[in-house]
Amino acid sequence: MVEHNERTSSGVGVLDKAAYILDCLEAGPASLSQLVEATGLARPTVHRLAVALTHHRLVARDIQGRFMLGPRLGELSSAAGEDRLIAASGNVLNQLRNITGESSQVYRRQGDWRVCVASAERPIGLRDTIPVGTQLSMKAGSAAQVLTAWEDHSRLVEGLRNARFTATMLAAVRRRGWAQSVGERERGTASVSAPVRSPSGKVIAAVSISGPIERLTRQPGRLHAEVVCKAAAQLTEALRS
Repeated sequence: MVEHNERTSSGVGVLDKAAYILDCLEAGPASLSQLVEATGLARPTVHRLAVALTHHRLVARDIQGRFMLGPRLGELSSAAGEDRLIAASGNVLNQLRNITGESSQVYRRQGDWRVCVASAERPIGLRDTIPVGTQLSMKAGSAAQVLTAWEDHSRLVEGLRNARFTATMLAAVRRRGWAQSVGERERGTASVSAPVRSPSGKVIAAVSISGPIERLTRQPGRLHAEVVCKAAAQLTEALRS
């Protein structure tokens, strides 16, 4: 590792020192003594900054008490990826709408809701408008299925409580890589959704098309799953580039 006085300085000393510590932890967990040696900083300084970074969840402690990168960094990384997701969604959703003739959306989970963060509406005829910013239930609909299906066990169990879908349905979603719903969230409407993944492989969003059952039929996945999955793959690839 490179000592701190050989690194580029921003001119803001305390931030530079905190960054040195994070840089060192990128290689893996480290004890206080190892951080002191790696950064070249005084032991009291390293301890004070490492504890402060722990308070803000930028640093954590492992079972041996060593310092390691904290969960907040992963959350910030996901947020940055989600911003790239929104930027890339416009062209992909427009293309999806044009191919299927149905409204298309991207949903992201926020707490107990799924939120529409991008959409492309049908230009003519009946519109099933879901404006950007709309909050919908995580208990019904194909996008909710996608956003729940790959959660860890505890969140999966919680997501199934009072849901319109079942564990068996979510197992099918994971197996085939897409979800469909017919009258699940709203009577008379159907939808198809597929997962968008971060560079680490985590499902961070769902791409959907939605419309009346009269057009999408009671087997909407049979008609549109392939093209919806292709759109999701395009957005996943955009996050990697």
